[in-house]
Amino acid sequence: MSFSNFLETEILDHVFGGNAYTAPSTLYLGLFTAAPNDTGNGTEVSGASYARQSAAMSVSGDTATTSASVEFPAAGGTWGTITYVGIFDALTGGNLLAYGALTASKTIELGDIFRIPAGSLDITLD
Repeated sequence: MSFSNFLETEILDHVFGGNAYTAPSTLYLGLFTAAPNDTGNGTEVSGASYARQSAAMSVSGDTATTSASVEFPAAGGTWGTITYVGIFDALTGGNLLAYGALTASKTIELGDIFRIPAGSLDITLD
C-alpha cells in the first residue's frame, strides 16, 4: 500500500517537525473502481447501499494488518469492478491515508457482498 500525501506530511511533521499528529480513533475502508493516487483522487464506489466500513488493525514489526474481517453491505445495485482499497480517517469525506491495488479485482453486482478476511490486508513499511 502507498501512503497519501496527507499522511506523509503528517508523519514528517510529527517526527521531524515536533508537531503532534492525532491518529483517527476509527479507520474506514473504502472501495475504488479507478485507482486513487497520493492526492486522494480516484473513483470510490458510491450509491447502491455502499458505505465505507470500519476496520480494526494490529501492528507487528513493520506491518499493520486487519485484525478482524471487514464486510460491506449487500450491493443495492452494480458497484462495478473493485480494483483498489483505501483507508480513510472518516466514514464520509475525510482524508485518504493509504491505498493499494487488490491482488484480484472483483466485480460487484446486485446482492453481492464484498469481504476482506481478517489478516488479509497488510500495510508494510520498509
